[in-house]
Amino acid sequence: MLYTISNGTYTAQVDSLGAQLVSLKGPDGWEYIWTGDPAYWTGHAPVLFPMVGGLRGGRAKIAGDWHQMGRHGFARHQEFALAEQGEGRLVLRLESNPATLEAYPFPCALTVAYTLTENGYETAFTVENTGDKPMPYAIGGHPGFNIPVDEQAAFEDYVICFEKEETQRCPGIVGDKLLDYSQITLELEGEREIPLRHELFARDALIFENLNSHTVALVNPATGKGVEMEFSQFPLLGIWSAQNNGPYVCLEPWTGCGTLATEGDVFEQKKGMRTLAPSGKESYAFTIRFL
Repeated sequence: MLYTISNGTYTAQVDSLGAQLVSLKGPDGWEYIWTGDPAYWTGHAPVLFPMVGGLRGGRAKIAGDWHQMGRHGFARHQEFALAEQGEGRLVLRLESNPATLEAYPFPCALTVAYTLTENGYETAFTVENTGDKPMPYAIGGHPGFNIPVDEQAAFEDYVICFEKEETQRCPGIVGDKLLDYSQITLELEGEREIPLRHELFARDALIFENLNSHTVALVNPATGKGVEMEFSQFPLLGIWSAQNNGPYVCLEPWTGCGTLATEGDVFEQKKGMRTLAPSGKESYAFTIRFL
């Protein structure tokens, strides 16, 4: 089911399947969210839970037993229930069920809240452990944005712009989508800007960790048009576009990441995995501002 919310400036549509934001238009009718054109990528802004990335061979040992789980977890394939709807705000909720428990043997709940603001929107996640055992998990966002942003321009007119100077080594993604820190796809040495070009994503996503910056923008320096994300509650950031010259870019705040080539297959030991105590609850949010 599609839900529509508006605050008089922006109008958003959210699909209850996966609690995915599928459209966000401004007052001039410009579509900011990637359209899901199957020629490039069918997603829009999937919610990643209870893991980010993939498992070696699509399986891992979770709570002592082997389980199968698809890339980015199960939340994006589950139907969420309406919890709240008001002017410029929508809250959807997923509770564990037989299908989720087969892949991930932890009773849990996930709430996704969208709030429209005067210049963009906020996405907030709340993870709850409704069981009686410590619960390992990771969570992340994956919103895709049409490039150009609210103007006639070329993809290459834009830059990735960090708030502060950054020194980073982005790991390679190899084989079964494993992260390999011995293979570096991009290096930054005290830099703030990366010229946007499709070749950046020839080897999949750029993955940044423990950045100095709390914001990152896709911006056209000539016009100032673009989109900015504040992601301070997330220690990792992925930046991705498909390897087929798609006219969009995803800005992805994560608490964890895909399986490392050097890791084993124990889910609880994956890089960035968090543990939530029984009856515990944790929340994370990121905000989007259109420039």
